[in-house]
Amino acid sequence: MSSQLVDAHAHFLHAGCGRTDWADVNAARFRAGAKMGITCHVASVLGSYGFTSPTYFPSPADVTAGNDAMLALCESEGARVRMLVTVNPNHTAHALAELKRCLKRGAIGVKLLASRRADDPLLDPICAFAAEHALPLLHHIWQHRTREWPNQEISDGADLARLAVRHPRVSFILAHIGGGGDYQHTFHAVRDVPNILADISGSGVDRGMLDDAVCQIGAGRLLFGTDLTMETGLAKLRALGATGLLSDGEIEDIKWRNAARIFGAARLGVA
Repeated sequence: MSSQLVDAHAHFLHAGCGRTDWADVNAARFRAGAKMGITCHVASVLGSYGFTSPTYFPSPADVTAGNDAMLALCESEGARVRMLVTVNPNHTAHALAELKRCLKRGAIGVKLLASRRADDPLLDPICAFAAEHALPLLHHIWQHRTREWPNQEISDGADLARLAVRHPRVSFILAHIGGGGDYQHTFHAVRDVPNILADISGSGVDRGMLDDAVCQIGAGRLLFGTDLTMETGLAKLRALGATGLLSDGEIEDIKWRNAARIFGAARLGVA
């Protein structure tokens, strides 16, 4: 078995997020990741995390500051961190400028928040850029959107599926199937859209969730991830070997090989 483990959905804090303990939180993530065996954190910084502009509608200044912090972290930490560029599609010119700027400095993917519904045409220029440069796109998702939620324009798997059909050359990562809501709705919505992969992060660790994910969309379209909660990431990591459905090779696919396929092994720094 390989020693590789790629966390395809991670976040770090920075000095502009309004928390005095931000550096301690980052250090704790690295310590927990090392104990879990994570060899690469594919991560983003979400603007100011709501401190100086809304979390899901970050200002251009906050987006740039967060991306700057993420670039600095990549430079200081080397191979164990890779960057997803956070963008707000409501500011098209700024979003494209951030993608170009950060790609030149080693970013390997795109992070979209609940700033605009996934099937909105405002996402098309970002997806076109992602297709041109082979950048996977991680989209924040609620597992079955049944109503509007305040201060965010939330998307679910059906919304993301419509976007993915429009952009078949882009690999889309559907965020945190364990993040709350009806993941069965998600599996049904994306089952027949092959350029959508789902990450298994999120605080939910329901018995049977991973089993159903494997049965409905397959091990070849699942990615290990932690999001904000490292302890539930560990629970899911341990659960991979307990489903009874996965071969050793399929577990390796989820742990790192699927990530290497969509991001590129060289960009990700794995072999």
